Parts: sequence; C-alpha cells; structure tokens
Amino acid sequence: MLVTPKENKRPIPEPLNGTMAYIDGKPYAYEKGETMLQFIRRHLGSQLVPTLCDAPNLDPFGSCRVCSIEVATNASGPRKVVASCHTPLAPGMHLFPSSQKVQRLRKNILELVLTDHPLDCLTCEVNGNCELQHVAAQVGIREVRYPAGAQHTDRPKDLSHPYMVSDLSKCINCYRCVRACDEVQGQFVLTMAGRGFDAHIVKGADKQFLESDCVSCGACAQACPTSAISDVFQSKAILATSKTRTVCTYCGVGCNLEVATRGDHEILSIRAPYDAEVNHGHTCLKGRYAFQFYNHPERLRHPLIKRNGQFEEVTWEEAYHFITERLQAYLSDYGADAIAGISSSRCTNEENYLMQKFIRAVVGTNNIDGCARVCHSPTALGMQRTFGTGAATNSVEDLNHTNCILVIGANPTDAHPVTGARMKQKTMQGVTTIVIDPRETELAKYAHYHLQLRPGTNVAVLNMMMYFIVQEGLVDQQFIDQRTEGFQSFADALLNLDMDAMEAVSGVPRALVREAAIAYASAPNAMSFHGLGVTEHSQGTFTVMQIAELAMLTGNIGRPGVGVNPLRGQNNVQGSADMGVQPHQGAGYLDITREDVRNRYESYYGVELPRHVGYKIPEMFDAALQGKLKAIWIIGEDVVQTDPNTQKVIRALESIDLVVVQELFMTETAKYADVVLPASSFLEKSGTFTNGERRVQRVNQVIDPLPGTKPDGQIIAEVMQRMGYPQPDYSAPAVLEEIAGIVPFFAGIRWEELGTNGKQWPVSPDGVDSKIIHVESFKRGKGRFEFHGFEESRERSEFEKDYPYILTTNRELEHYNCGAMTRRTKNVEILTEDFLLIHPEDAVIHGIDTGDMVCVESPRGKVDIKAKLTHEVNPGVLSTTFHFPEIMVNNITSDVHDSEAKCPEYKVVSVRIRKSKGKYRQTVPV
Repeated sequence: MLVTPKENKRPIPEPLNGTMAYIDGKPYAYEKGETMLQFIRRHLGSQLVPTLCDAPNLDPFGSCRVCSIEVATNASGPRKVVASCHTPLAPGMHLFPSSQKVQRLRKNILELVLTDHPLDCLTCEVNGNCELQHVAAQVGIREVRYPAGAQHTDRPKDLSHPYMVSDLSKCINCYRCVRACDEVQGQFVLTMAGRGFDAHIVKGADKQFLESDCVSCGACAQACPTSAISDVFQSKAILATSKTRTVCTYCGVGCNLEVATRGDHEILSIRAPYDAEVNHGHTCLKGRYAFQFYNHPERLRHPLIKRNGQFEEVTWEEAYHFITERLQAYLSDYGADAIAGISSSRCTNEENYLMQKFIRAVVGTNNIDGCARVCHSPTALGMQRTFGTGAATNSVEDLNHTNCILVIGANPTDAHPVTGARMKQKTMQGVTTIVIDPRETELAKYAHYHLQLRPGTNVAVLNMMMYFIVQEGLVDQQFIDQRTEGFQSFADALLNLDMDAMEAVSGVPRALVREAAIAYASAPNAMSFHGLGVTEHSQGTFTVMQIAELAMLTGNIGRPGVGVNPLRGQNNVQGSADMGVQPHQGAGYLDITREDVRNRYESYYGVELPRHVGYKIPEMFDAALQGKLKAIWIIGEDVVQTDPNTQKVIRALESIDLVVVQELFMTETAKYADVVLPASSFLEKSGTFTNGERRVQRVNQVIDPLPGTKPDGQIIAEVMQRMGYPQPDYSAPAVLEEIAGIVPFFAGIRWEELGTNGKQWPVSPDGVDSKIIHVESFKRGKGRFEFHGFEESRERSEFEKDYPYILTTNRELEHYNCGAMTRRTKNVEILTEDFLLIHPEDAVIHGIDTGDMVCVESPRGKVDIKAKLTHEVNPGVLSTTFHFPEIMVNNITSDVHDSEAKCPEYKVVSVRIRKSKGKYRQTVPV
C-alpha cells in the first residue's frame, strides 16, 4: 500500500525500482510526465509548497521562484535549488520542499516583492483573499529588511472600462495576467514593458482597457493573485455569504459558473470554476459579467392582461383564469389544433419537457415547436438521416486530440467564445485549420485555408471537397465498406460534377478547395464544427448531411479527435429538442405517428395523445393568417425581433385571438400579447441544461425568484392543474426522473448523480455516460450516403436582378440573439448598436463611409443601418446583426426556408443599398 497524506505514520514498504520518488526521504508513487510541484501536491496537498505565478489553467512559468525546492539524485547526495512548478520529475529523485535553505530563500523573495508593493491590505479589495497576503503569512514574513521601492504610485487606476479595472501599483510581475490573455483567451492584449523596478504591465500599445483589443473575458482578473487587475464587481472580495455552482444561460458551450451572493436576493459577482470540464476556469464577458439583467428595473414583475389596447396589472389567479377559460373555449369551438405553443431554449430541460407535455397531453395537439426551428433544426434532421442521431458525435475536449479542425459557417470566437478560444489556441499551435465562411472571421485570419464562398453555396463547395477526396483516392474504403451504404452511387454523382460550374457559382478557386480537401482527408484525425451559416439556408439540411458524409468518407467517426460537432446557438437548444419540442417527435426523438411510441407516452401521461404531426413555427404563422390558429403560448422567444420577415410575423400575431407570452422583459413580441406572464431567470430556478456536446448539467437556483415572478416550470404546472390535469408543482429532480423513464438516452440520469460536471448522453441505466457516440455502429445501423446537388436559393433566382447585393446575418461577441438580456447590462456600453459590414469597393460606388447611415432595401422593406467599411466581406456581400430593436433587421429578411426542416434562410437576403437620406424604417406587405 502506497503512502498518502493520511497514512504517513504507517510502515512504509520498500518501493519498486524506478516507480518511486521521494519527499523528505519518504517514497511516493511516481507518474510519468509530472512536474515536481504536481507530484508534491498530488501526495501532500497544495499547502506545502507556496506559489505566486502558478495557476490551475496556465502552463508552468517559473517567474516568482517561490515554489523553489531542493533536489538531489539520492538521499545523501548534493542538492540544488530548482523551481518545482516547471521542473520535470524523474524516478528516484529526492525532493526537499521545506528545508531551512528553501525557507530562507522564499522569505527573501517575498521581502523583495513587498518592497515594491503598497501595504494597504486593510483597505484592499482582496483583503482576506489575496494570494500574496496568504503566501507572505505562510512563509512567515514579519519584517521587510530591504528599503522600499517606488511602489509604482505614479500609475493611476484604469477605470475606463465598463467591467475591467486595474491598479498596477499592486502588481507583483508574476505574468499570470499576461499568460491568461495569451494561453487562455489568445488575445495577446497584455504584456510586460520596462526592466527592473520599472517593469510593468501594459495593455496593447500602452492604452487603457477600453481602448485596447480586450474582449472583456476577465481571465486576467481571475488569474491575478492580487488586486492589480480586477473588475467592477470586486469578484475576489470576500463579501459573499454564499457561492453557488450553476450553468450559463447564453450560448451552447455550457460554461460552469460560480455565483457569489449576499443573502437570498443579491448577486455580487461571477467567476469560472477551474475544475469545470467544459470551461476550465474560463468564460466570456456574457457569462462572467452580463448578469445584471436579473434585477433590472425593466424586469416584468406582475402578470398583465391587455384591455382596450392597454396592459393592466392583474393577479396570477386572474391571469390563469383568463387563459384557461379562453383555451377551453377554443378547444370546445375549434378543436385542439387551433392552439399552439412555442417553447424556449433558454428554459431548462424539465420546463421544455413540461411545455410539450402540456400541449400534447392537456391541449391535445402536436402544435409544439421551439427556437431550434430557426437555428439548428437542419442539424437534427440532417444528422438523423445520415447517422440516426441529431447530436454532436464527440466532445470539445477532443480538440486536444485532433490534427485538423474544419469550421463551416460559424464564428466561434464571437458566438461560442470559450470553445472559440480553444480552437484559436490549437490553430496558433499549428493544428491544420480550414474555415468555410463568407466572412473573414477571427479564426479565418489564423486558419491555414479560408474558403470565402458566396453566401448560399455551401453545397457546391462541400461537393467540390468530396469530389477531390474521391478523385485523389483519399477515401477510407474499409470504413465505407463496413459501416455505410449508398457510397457507389454517391461517388458516381460527385465525379460527374462540373468543377468549372461549382467554382464559378461559389467564387472559391478549385485549387484552394482541392488543397483544403486533401489536408482534411490526409489528417490522421479531422474534426468538424458547424454553425448557423450552415443551417440557415434553403439547403441547410442537405449541407449538414454533406458534413456528415465528409466525415464518413474519410473515416472520421467514432474515436477521439474526429466527428461532426454542431455549435449550438442557445444554451439549451440541444436540450429543448431532446425533450420533444418539435411537432413530429416527442421526448427522446420518438416518432409521434407510431402507435407503439404513443402507447409509451400515454402510459406515463395517462391520456390519449394526438396522432398527426403538428405545425412548425412558420406553419403556425401561416395558419394564423388563414384564420386556423386561435391561440398561441410563447415562452422566452422574441419572434417579432428574431424571426424572419417581421411584418408577416406581426400580422400573424395580430390575427390570433389569444397570444400568451411568458418573458423576463416587455419584448417586441410581448407588446403584441393579450396576456404577459412574468417568468424567473436562470439564476432563480433549478433544472438542467444540455450543452452542444450532449452534456446534461445541473442548473442550481442561486437566489429567490424576483418578487412577482415564477419559474417557467411552475407556471406551466399551475396552468395544467387549472385545466384539470394532475401535474405536481414544479420540481426539477422529480421531472427529471419522469424524463429518465421516457427518454431512452436519459435512462441513467439522476439529479443527485449529475455532480458538478454533468453527464453526456446517452447515459446507460447504470449511470455510465458517453463522451463519443457511433463508436462501433450508427444509431440507424449503417451510415447513409445520399447525393444532393447545389440549387440556387429562390431569394436569388427571383430577386437578384433588382436586388444585386447579398445580405447575411451574424452575431457579435457582446450580445446574444435579440439582446433582451445583454442590452440590460453594461455590455451595451461596449457595443451600442447594430452596424452594416460593407466592402470598401461597394462603399465607394455608393458614396458611403464608415459611420454613414445606409438604406438597405429588400423586397420586404427598408431599414437604415450604420456602415462599417471592412475587408471581412467580399464585394457584393453585406453582413449585419439583429441585436437591437431600433433597427429591426428582420423587417427585410425573407420567407424562404430550408426545404426539409423549415429553418429560415437568414443567411441569404437579396438587397440593394444607397446612402440614407435619414433614419427610417419602411416595410411593404409580402
């Protein structure tokens, strides 16, 4: 039995030759690749050897030397002093971490540091939580024998930024902030300037935080051992009475957060746990800092009913009575299919499950859908057709094992910042990276290959890639023969393609496509990621199928470092689909038209369920305009601002007798509601979110619900109860238990067993989860090849002549979707408005300069957007966001949808432009 810290008084066995190293003469098990500090900490804990420049998510650096220890090759041999944090350990070494010589050295180092550090500890933000203070006490500093240095008092505090704060008089030159910026975020904003006592941290070209290229991720503030770099929330102070681990509400990365609170209602700050498998102590500015929406003055605090065109505050009972009475009347007069529901990917799995259960089991219709329809519905459908399962095949951790990264139609450093930062790090470290995108995204600037295609031509470019892979004989024939079907006819169709035509239509030189294809196919392990630039097209489903076929073609399935990995847009878009928020599949993606599936559901729900497929979101709006839809309940989805062809959406809502909106704020959609129900935010309730890598993680309630609000799950349960269904009050563990009984891939998920890092489905009944799926076989049996050729979008074929430019849409780092939450934080001080990306050549033609207002007109209407000249887009291509309701960009987006999944084509909008005569918005009926 080996020695552990609790067993050090027991007899020590003789070590096996070459498997041990020694600490103060005692043998401990050696592991290959360890540093001396890791070895000591693994066996004796973190308190024995102090450090100042070491951090859990940074590479060893060795600048402070406080971790110095004595080392010898044998117990009585000569010793030398080394920095233990970066010195490799070898078997048989003898370490002496607490010798008198080492203790004197550490004291001397700390005294020198303190000569250049203000001793105002009692009034310092980090008093009681300062690593310098702790290490000074640990090594026994009682006096400083050296004369005081300049203490850098001539360096004023930097308070320029909405979030970031620096007081470099407190800096100890440990380089942790510099390394966090470099190694974690990859932004390279911070560096060290000067020498000796003049050495100091600078931001960019010696600017303030706000003027620099800082992306406000806060990695430097979390890494700083003092208060030299911090934030406006004083996140390192010890003011909190409690800290709660939960999961971020923004994108699909699923970052873990540690939320500090005071009492039951006040949130002080957020930090990122170092032991989080998803984000490893990192998060973006939205996750770390954009939380102040939780108690914003504009939060809804009372149920509202619209009477005579004006909203009136009512009690919850009044609102429930109004809703249920109207719903029951519609059921009686028009039938269940006159009612529909739209659930929310911002809600928990349990709440989404209850919403679809309410629509199906209580209302009696399959008219249930969610925001996945307008983002990743083609991913689910395309991957189901090819693999049998519509979810990521691998984990983000596999970036550590891949040799090639293929990013298609995604800008991860903005839209999925933590995953994007990891990709950027790998790219900078030399991992072959291919970006297929009409914009020169940040990752494209570092990529080995950027295929800057014309928007809408993904199918053409991917067919070109696969053409060259087949032509060059780079297919994995063994994988194809054993695990796929339909390959021969697929390959024949590829080889019959006209490369001249594909090159012309896409705008990408075939030679560049060939190089990228060979690089992908030749890599030992190649891993693809795709986003909304793939799915939000008329051929979105077919493009997803191509990405899956590309992986099968080269055998990049079923092992670490490979696979097909969609970058999910919202925090729980994967989970909402898993829970049955779609009109054709119930919880667990089971086909609701099959009798055996309905029997399965009915055994749990206790009622007969509808047999036919319901409306998708676009079909709901069509039905409303046709007078077929009488009531709609929308949870957490601002369809007026975010769905395409805004005026059509508005007309549809105005055509519906009863519109119920459940929200945090009075959104553009809520303004058209008949009843508004105030919901609680993710910080005020419990449940689970499922991130883009199928990881089901616990969302733990941090504070009490804002007075007057209720968790979405409780609202749904109370309406179910009032409509006569025996649904218990909302309890996340209880609902999760019901889900585990119904959804096969949730079979082994239990609330109390999810721990801090969750589990990746499928989870077997014994609780074992799956980091990688399709290891030996596909869910559908054999993977399916099915050729689809390029077809021009109807938006271009019909309107290109009069509207020659292509407008595509994107997301910016600082905001999230319609910005309902981020616009109510200080993020709005960093990015204050939407802007139009336009190539300088196009700008010259129209007399436009950066900052000018541009009138952008489509067949649906006009909007004015401020211009930003850039080479990120090619001539003829424009790009903008829809974060701000003042612009309402979706007034001009089209009603074209993906041919299979009905996902809107946000990425191809035919427009014409001119310099604006004045700021206005005009729409025309379509």
